[in-house]
Amino acid sequence: MQVPLIQLQCAYVKIVGNSLLRERVGKVGQESAAAKYAAATESARFSIENDKPYAELWMGTHPSLPSKDVETQRSLLDLVQDNKALLSTEVSKKYGEKLPFLFKILSIRKALSIQAHPNKKLAEQLHAKDPKNYPDDNHKPEMTIAVTPFDGLCGFRPLKEISHFLAHVPSLRGLIGEDAAKAFEEGVAGRETSSSAEDIQRNKKSLQTAFSALMTKDKSTIANAAKELVAAAEKDGENFAGGGGPSNGGKELADLVVRLNGQFEGDVGLFVLFFLNYVKLEVGEAMFLKADDIHAYLSGDIIECMASSDNVVRAGFTPKFQDIPTLTSMLTYSYAPISEQKMNPVDYPYVTLNRTAYSSSSSAILYDPPIEEFSVVKTDLKGKEAKATFEAIEGPSVIICTAGSGKISVGPKTQQVKAGYVFFVGATAECTLESDSESFTTFKAFCELSGKETAKGANGAS
Repeated sequence: MQVPLIQLQCAYVKIVGNSLLRERVGKVGQESAAAKYAAATESARFSIENDKPYAELWMGTHPSLPSKDVETQRSLLDLVQDNKALLSTEVSKKYGEKLPFLFKILSIRKALSIQAHPNKKLAEQLHAKDPKNYPDDNHKPEMTIAVTPFDGLCGFRPLKEISHFLAHVPSLRGLIGEDAAKAFEEGVAGRETSSSAEDIQRNKKSLQTAFSALMTKDKSTIANAAKELVAAAEKDGENFAGGGGPSNGGKELADLVVRLNGQFEGDVGLFVLFFLNYVKLEVGEAMFLKADDIHAYLSGDIIECMASSDNVVRAGFTPKFQDIPTLTSMLTYSYAPISEQKMNPVDYPYVTLNRTAYSSSSSAILYDPPIEEFSVVKTDLKGKEAKATFEAIEGPSVIICTAGSGKISVGPKTQQVKAGYVFFVGATAECTLESDSESFTTFKAFCELSGKETAKGANGAS
């Protein structure tokens, strides 16, 4: 019987949807982690062009770009459909004989669109109505983990911050309209942080009305207001936007406006940023986005894991199809500070570190979003011969090395690993990672419906 350890050949996005538009946002040449990892696997026969942008590397069974077995060149999708034990009977049955998640590397040089991903019910409706723009019927909650410093817009700001900007950014207030601005301010006044269910629903309705007033303005009106906004950003510096809100300083916001205007001149997104949290992630920090949550990735290299879907509802920072009525009606309109957008990883309990790993403060930490399709473990092995042995789980895993080198073993099969190598590990297989460099970093996405991934515990030493 075949040992369930398969080295994968994964490709950067080049023939998916509006591929040229996707590629233009990517980092260029050797600066792109997506490109470097794609080129690492020799069988890919892929050489990086130093003047070409590369944005995405996909790992998984998504039919638009399934990964392949390096040895046989069969697609991973074919392999797991032929042998259901690779996924486990339970996972295979529930998710239609394919991986329930899509694992990606994104290398972002230029802002990605302001967007949200539909919930399952809405995805089914959109796909039935418009399969060209909504290519499948699945939802798409997603998690982002920074591989290099990252920044983006994520979720609505606390309401007091939005009120502050309406009062101190004249072009924003003028664009929304005095009546709509006043209605928002009066609608949330005194209830901005209330925990009452009734107040929260009233606040969300006020937020939806104000945000929709912005998003439905015509492009020429937005472009004229943007000129005023950018002029103020260039002139006011630290004093821009009333010195900023509690989360972001005036100079930081002024620089952000100027930077984004250089990428998408006169775009509505220049005003959307006053409604959304401006989030910065350091390496290893993460955030989770539920279905129907608004966001926009601005720059950085990230690991992204999501339910296996390619549905995106867009409304800014993009020349692609935009569906503003759907976006403004579908959003949750949840509002919270940046701290609540970030995840809090914990020690992964189902791994054993050997003494070399334990004594060098090696680690395996779990990012566990509140959904069943996926979780991710980041493993940092420090020093040669540091080893981590992962217990068998009742579900599949995909592992990518992002730094260093070492070995991966499943049963009697051992293979070399270096940055950019990707492996599939089948269900019920114990897996061992061992470093042969001073630092060896991997990310493992997995699905186990029995719920083992939600347990909390501490690593042991052997």
